[in-house]
Amino acid sequence: MESSSYEFLRGTLKTIVLKLLAEQGRMYGYQITQSVKERTGGEILLTFGALYPVLHKLEQEGMLVTESEEVEGRLRKYYSVTPLGSQTADEKVSEFERFVGLMRILLQSPPDVALGQ
Repeated sequence: MESSSYEFLRGTLKTIVLKLLAEQGRMYGYQITQSVKERTGGEILLTFGALYPVLHKLEQEGMLVTESEEVEGRLRKYYSVTPLGSQTADEKVSEFERFVGLMRILLQSPPDVALGQ
């Protein structure tokens, strides 16, 4: 993904993470990055440096809970949404869809009629 696209991604990371976890139930960090990569055909690559601070912030805000499990001799941390996180995911997706719709309107070529005349 181009660095200019990262600005758009940064503002939507919470929405992406909450939506994925609300759909999938529980995931660990690598699963989240791979799911984003697969769903976008490799166009969006989430780095751990971007993902983990968001996961920790969402956990502090009460939107996620974590559960550690030993897998192949290593501890793996799974993330799940809380009821608050699930509700917030729905709200954030709706807000984002509305924003995208407004951006489409703003970016369309203006009509030939001059405004305000």
